[in-house]
Amino acid sequence: MQAPIQQAPFARLPDGRQVQVFTLANAAGMRVRILDLGGIITEIHVPDRDGVFADVALGFDTLDPYLGDSPYFGALIGRYGNRIAGGRFSLDGQAYTLPVNNGKNHLHGGVPGFDRVLWRSRIEGNELVLDYRSVDGEQGYPGNLDATVRYSLGEDNAIVVRFSAVTDRATPVNLTQHSYFNLAAGGDILGHEMMIDADNIVPIDASLIPTGALMPVAGTPFDFRSPAPIGARIDAPNEQLQHGGGYDHCFVLNGAAPGALRLAARVREPRSGRVLELFTQEPGVQFYSGNFLDGSLGGKGRSYSYRSGFCLEPQHFPDSPNQPSFPNTILRPGETYATESRFRFSSDA
Repeated sequence: MQAPIQQAPFARLPDGRQVQVFTLANAAGMRVRILDLGGIITEIHVPDRDGVFADVALGFDTLDPYLGDSPYFGALIGRYGNRIAGGRFSLDGQAYTLPVNNGKNHLHGGVPGFDRVLWRSRIEGNELVLDYRSVDGEQGYPGNLDATVRYSLGEDNAIVVRFSAVTDRATPVNLTQHSYFNLAAGGDILGHEMMIDADNIVPIDASLIPTGALMPVAGTPFDFRSPAPIGARIDAPNEQLQHGGGYDHCFVLNGAAPGALRLAARVREPRSGRVLELFTQEPGVQFYSGNFLDGSLGGKGRSYSYRSGFCLEPQHFPDSPNQPSFPNTILRPGETYATESRFRFSSDA
């Protein structure tokens, strides 16, 4: 029988508001801790092939590092995950300007984005439910957006993330989960074996903005259709790798009709035998190889050094509001944004 979700105080924000931490656990012993600040997943404890549990999520033990210059460890991202070129887009004949916080571009909804706000929290059965109203004009976006995220932990060791949102004015929406993983619970991630079911990526320019085309992965270091170590080709002489400093690209997922939940990626760490599978309804997944981690941040007794964690961020494509050929990311009044992703953990024999 699944244990009830536990709730406890975590810390107080500078303005005195209380941040809560929620612990989800299942009969297999898997345990996940989540804050109502940013919906941040702080810990994921899963077993290796010998049944030894370890925390495979990058994060911090205390609140202050999450409020500083954190690279979105474990957080919910919105209103728009990834980059919007120049912090500008036009919608229904009106131009909008967003704050730029990543070079000349707008990244992950601005500062603060959904990763830095305190969500309203409640427990409904085996689900942690988080709600947030992003008001009209927040970070430059039009419309009042009411977003809900539902977290649950299955007996199959899957963290289920369900997003929904409604708006009273047309607005771009692209929500995602930005956890960093290291299935060895230490060291770098270059030996992790990655599979991504994608025939194409969204190529980027030097400022990490899409060119507007798609690029086949065949014959390139981006071909993960068969499992390959992350580090095998990460430093190959390739313009796209140079732009990203490694992998920091949106992979265009193969699969069934849009909206179908399907296997997008599978990662195996050979020493521990731990496996992570991502299932999603999204058309893309941003694979990021921790290229900007530099050891200046640390938590849980270790330093987060270069390429010590990877992200698989299920999402629509970057800069879609400025790319008419990309799948639509505009939510309109009367519509409901809804998407589900599952991060399922296991181990090999």
